Amino acid sequence: MLQCQSTEKLLQLLAYFTRNLSNDKRLGLGSAAVLAAFTIFFRHFLVKQPKFITDYTKAAQQIDSAQREFHEYDFIIVGGGTAGCVLASRLSEDPKLRVLVIEAGGSGRALVESKVPSAFSRLFRGGHDYNLYTEPQQHAGSKKKYWPRGRMLGGCSSINALIAQYGAPSDYDEFAEIIGDDSWSWKNFEKYFRKFESYTPDPRFPHVDISQRGSSGPVTVGYNAYIWKGSPMFVEACVNAGVPFSPDFTTSKGTLGVNKLSKHRQHHASYQRMGYLTNIFAVTYIDSRGERVSAEAAYLTPDVLARPNLKVVTFARVTKILFETSGSLRATGVDFVESKDRAASGRFRARALKEVIVCGGAVHTPQILMLSGVGPASHLAKYKIPVVLDSPGVGANLSDHPAFHLRLKDKLGISLDYMTPYNLTSAIKFCKALVQYQMFGNGPLSSNVGESAAFFRTDDPRLFPPAEYNHDIEDSSSGPDAPDIEVIAVPTPIEAHDLALEKGLHGYTLVTTLLRPTSVGSIELKSSNPWDDPLINPNYLCTQHDLDALVRGIRGAFKIAHTSPLSSITDVGSTQPPFDHHFERLSDKELGKIVRDRMETLYHPFGTCTMGKAENPTAVLDSQMRVRGAVGLRVCDASVFPKLVSGHTTAPVLAAAEKLADIIKAEYAATV
Repeated sequence: MLQCQSTEKLLQLLAYFTRNLSNDKRLGLGSAAVLAAFTIFFRHFLVKQPKFITDYTKAAQQIDSAQREFHEYDFIIVGGGTAGCVLASRLSEDPKLRVLVIEAGGSGRALVESKVPSAFSRLFRGGHDYNLYTEPQQHAGSKKKYWPRGRMLGGCSSINALIAQYGAPSDYDEFAEIIGDDSWSWKNFEKYFRKFESYTPDPRFPHVDISQRGSSGPVTVGYNAYIWKGSPMFVEACVNAGVPFSPDFTTSKGTLGVNKLSKHRQHHASYQRMGYLTNIFAVTYIDSRGERVSAEAAYLTPDVLARPNLKVVTFARVTKILFETSGSLRATGVDFVESKDRAASGRFRARALKEVIVCGGAVHTPQILMLSGVGPASHLAKYKIPVVLDSPGVGANLSDHPAFHLRLKDKLGISLDYMTPYNLTSAIKFCKALVQYQMFGNGPLSSNVGESAAFFRTDDPRLFPPAEYNHDIEDSSSGPDAPDIEVIAVPTPIEAHDLALEKGLHGYTLVTTLLRPTSVGSIELKSSNPWDDPLINPNYLCTQHDLDALVRGIRGAFKIAHTSPLSSITDVGSTQPPFDHHFERLSDKELGKIVRDRMETLYHPFGTCTMGKAENPTAVLDSQMRVRGAVGLRVCDASVFPKLVSGHTTAPVLAAAEKLADIIKAEYAATV
């Protein structure tokens, strides 16, 4: 079945990319498409396909059944996303522990758009995406901002841009101080990054210190993505502009710098003097076959899914967490229904003998808790939801990375504009790339479209000389060696969340991201109906700091684009409207207005059910990720962290889940 689905999906993907071509041109691509499709077929022909549960009577009891003995498990995991997959795998390693996972979507492993790194945006706004929008953002053009969230096993690790970057070490030291538990400091928490990592040394990257990387974990991290021709120029331009080179963003040595160089055919004199030769890779979650390594692919392997003590229910939506309220408040199970059953005509129930662990993500975890009566009492009363536990911090403290797409014209014509074919020439290039990918697992389709990145500070005097810039922006970073800006080089001009800004437009984008915003928002219920999306208000750019810092970051990105050798690509004299070459003539105030109008998310919501000290009334969780005031209820996902990391968020969630699995195993082993 999967082989047929994969072949069909590949042909659908080809049809999507070539939809702008005439019929005769499409016909000319048929042989290449068929060859690629047969490659997929034979590649997966002998793969044993996992089975997931969609007949819910095999995992739970229907509530209106005459049978009142409900299925029992030791642990029920609500949400099979990034953290949920980790916990399902790790907890079920103990054959004595019965584990149930309930996921609202299906498997992503058969989805070509998920497996092919460059195709992830094709999942946006479709059936595998929750297709969420924020409330109108008062300080960001009064616009609703689109938030893609993965609705499938693996969650957002199945639809993201696969960048493996973990944040600054001082971020975790700050977390430990806020939480009041040194086990979350970098020196103690780092081991969980290494536990999930499977890094294979690459002779092209001799400057990576492999002693600081994990080698036996389930998650492939490395340098398997395609390299755009402009990436080496971006890195060298960063160095020439004042951003130091960093051999590895993900170790104790810190995050500041630009990355990544390797030995290759093309040499640049400045790197030779530094002892480095060029080409660029970003560390990604892409394997040697050029395929995405999602949390599902890494942790829910066929062998794991074959365990008799693990059941994974798909296409099911948890509507309520159940509690025993006599004596100490205790979570005892969940109710769920088929995801499409908005009328909830067939409800199912499962019991948890030990714990319910909510892994719904920074948006849906607070929603599930509030629908179950755990949250701010005044807010729950508004929708006549009985208050089980008054927890004011549920849904509060929402933060996200705001980003701005600086679009620049490419005068050499080396951008990957053909990834959305618009004429015969571009279609031929695309089809060549398609065949290359299916035959060898490399080429442009293996690009994560974010192959190189730079991290810097808005107060760095090398990039922003004091004679030219006032250094009066508040320092929101976690320490002097932590960045507050990231710039990602993208090999095509992009508008919002779509791959291409305009057909046939040669250009590239420097996605400039504010890593440590001070703006804080919230997740609230829209109603008591589980199918109503919650109200999402990240409160983008509500502080002057966030606007000033992002404008400064854009100035830095603009400087890099006009620094050699990247300036050899940049058409500095372009006046074409979609591009931003006129920014150098704008004041900070004028640029700020554009930023408010065009800013978007980098897809990193965090902190809506945060850990904290007991004396903090908004701390939903203790340092063991237990819900304060309840027994047998934990949360593990991006919502647990008290502040945003100054990097990408998949790795902290994977590591937190690895940590929680160890906590739970130790806790219950001690009670035997």
